[in-house]
Amino acid sequence: MQIPFEPQLFGYNINIHLVLEYLAFFVAFRYYVYLRKKSTDIISTNNRLSIILGAALGALIGSRLVGFLENPLIEFSQENMIKLLNTKTIMGGLFGGLLGVEFAKKRIGETQSSGDLFVFPIILGIFIGRVGCFLSGINEFTYGYETTSAFGMNLGDNLLRHPTSLYELVFLIVLFFGLKHIQKTKKLKNGDLFKWFMILYFTFRFFIEFLKPNVFYVFGLSSIQILCILCLLYYRTTIFKFKENWSAR
Repeated sequence: MQIPFEPQLFGYNINIHLVLEYLAFFVAFRYYVYLRKKSTDIISTNNRLSIILGAALGALIGSRLVGFLENPLIEFSQENMIKLLNTKTIMGGLFGGLLGVEFAKKRIGETQSSGDLFVFPIILGIFIGRVGCFLSGINEFTYGYETTSAFGMNLGDNLLRHPTSLYELVFLIVLFFGLKHIQKTKKLKNGDLFKWFMILYFTFRFFIEFLKPNVFYVFGLSSIQILCILCLLYYRTTIFKFKENWSAR
């Protein structure tokens, strides 16, 4: 199979990344519905819908904003404006969704943690989307630097590059089953599972970004990495508690 993978249907090239992106949303939502039916949700249906709406709006704004900040110095033109409207990133979506949820919960007076039910559907959705990124090769800005290591792959420009999308796919598999194991074997407080998903995923993304040809702005960090730091600061209490418990052993 050649990368970028561009299948044809009735003589038209299919944007495989776009197809898998929509599939990711559909499958992740169906998985969420399945998990909610199997569990006892302590949040009412109306409040849960408000939370989902807040998450969706926050993710929409956050994904576009951070996507723009990845490369803000663009020439003002109709073509670039269209590209800007289509630019998005999962990192901004996750953090924006988090802020959207917190805002919605304050508006409706909901005090219960609401994120645990979303963890595994989100991981599954990201996984499907990353398959699309990998198959798109250099057509998507998720590829890595050139490398002489055994991991180097030709992603469409005849250069051996870090297949960072594949690295992330492996990490997501480990994260999925690792959090499943923790959920079954540890007594977690409501909301802890989502916190640890965010901490672990944003930590991974902070380091993997060094393998990508990003634009590095402040202190040699990209906008994604700065967002990762903000997220880890947001969850600093959880991180410090874990560190204290680990030191006490």
